[in-house]
Amino acid sequence: MWLLRMLLFALILFLIYTAVKYLVNSKRKLELAHEQKRYYFWDDQENVRKNFLITYKGVLFEGEKYLGTTDNAFDVVSIFIWPHNTSALKGMVREDFLFIERK
Repeated sequence: MWLLRMLLFALILFLIYTAVKYLVNSKRKLELAHEQKRYYFWDDQENVRKNFLITYKGVLFEGEKYLGTTDNAFDVVSIFIWPHNTSALKGMVREDFLFIERK
């Protein structure tokens, strides 16, 4: 009986841990923002070589950042962004791209 209670307690803890991990997953937040046509920026801060993703008004953009030297440190010196699906750009105006650039 005691062992069964411990297994049940461990199962409950595992389910809570899994639910919390799912809710704070930034990749899931990106997909949700894409479906809701909101702005969301997803970048792996620890891996500078990995591309970042942006979603805005239902369009998914992928971007590359390039590090270079400045006067005091290594910084991002250039960024290139392109859409995953160019036909999804229909209806976007110049102000939308300026918004993405500011962000």
